[in-house]
Amino acid sequence: MRKYIAYYVRNFDYPIFFTYVFLCLFGLIMIYSSSMMVAIVQEEAPPDYFYNKQLINLVISSLVFLFGAFLPYKHYSNKKLMVAMTAGMIFILVWLWFFGVGMEQTGSKSWIDLGVMNFQPSEVAKLFVILYFAGAFYRKSLNNPLENLQPNNIIYPIIIWIFIIFCVANETDLGAVIILSGIAFAVVAASGMSFKAYLKFFSVLGLLGGALMGFILLVKGDSIFTDNRLGRLQSFLNPFEYESGSGHQVINGYIAIGSGGLEGVGLGQSVQKLGYLPEPQTDFIMAIIAEELGIFGVILVLGGLGFIVFRGLYIAMKTKDPLARMISAGIASWLAIQTFINLGGVSGLIPLTGVTLPFISYGGSSLIMLSLAMGILINVSMYVKLEKKKQ
Repeated sequence: MRKYIAYYVRNFDYPIFFTYVFLCLFGLIMIYSSSMMVAIVQEEAPPDYFYNKQLINLVISSLVFLFGAFLPYKHYSNKKLMVAMTAGMIFILVWLWFFGVGMEQTGSKSWIDLGVMNFQPSEVAKLFVILYFAGAFYRKSLNNPLENLQPNNIIYPIIIWIFIIFCVANETDLGAVIILSGIAFAVVAASGMSFKAYLKFFSVLGLLGGALMGFILLVKGDSIFTDNRLGRLQSFLNPFEYESGSGHQVINGYIAIGSGGLEGVGLGQSVQKLGYLPEPQTDFIMAIIAEELGIFGVILVLGGLGFIVFRGLYIAMKTKDPLARMISAGIASWLAIQTFINLGGVSGLIPLTGVTLPFISYGGSSLIMLSLAMGILINVSMYVKLEKKKQ
């Protein structure tokens, strides 16, 4: 046991670990700063209400992180574990389908009420797609080189992906649909499949996904094109024309970012969190960071997230193990896509989708699953270090 621990201590990826810890603690501080007024006015609770809840989430996330870091990633290609994960994912999504709860301001029925917290299955689905695709492709490579794989050789992963997309889209969590699609294509791109086969795969998923989305739009068009979502699209095109309605959040986000300037107005001194920005502790937390800490605070967050993304891609490029490559590339792509969607919505580059900023925004499901992903990425990194030593 002592030798086992010594091995992990010697090969542990401390840069990823300390960056992960920094982002989580920084997020905790900013959640406290941004949510005080929301806690008092909306929740009729003490100002540290959201801070305390996120602190509990962080404790749980730490345990999940350790599990991911110390469980050898090779286990994710085990057939029995893959079957168990698939059955669990299907059960969770079906549970969401029948017992999901929604929040009026989001128009999405994508949570499961566990009593102590609202759990979001789409967060589990993001990591599941990475591990399932990577494991399934790796198992295929044992009998057939990955570069020779064709879409018909991986029909089961395609079916599982389509089912997940259908369930998540059915609950109108469009931001998660985009992320899940991006993750799937990233893992397949890192598999080593030939470019010609990848284009076929892309075409198959595109056609099936397009047909599926068309069906969902036909059946649930009224649920998807709610006034809230249409308002977000209108405010994206011209937020100032809808200043008193759907453009209110976007405009106040601009004001927060502009008010911060280079140095910010000071930690805890934000004006926009005092009722102007609804739910500033979630998807618009970067606007509060920009207002209170200025460009310096924004650079800290982007630098931390960017480091983990590039570190994950570096690990993927350095390893010779296709399973390690797909897992690392999938996790890095997940972080990159979700960060872009969040910041794109805040800055007005793309319409708002309600996607959280990784590690920073308030939310238990997101933090827990991202922490598990960081643990797995560190485990893969340790293997790559060992791989280098053997060369």
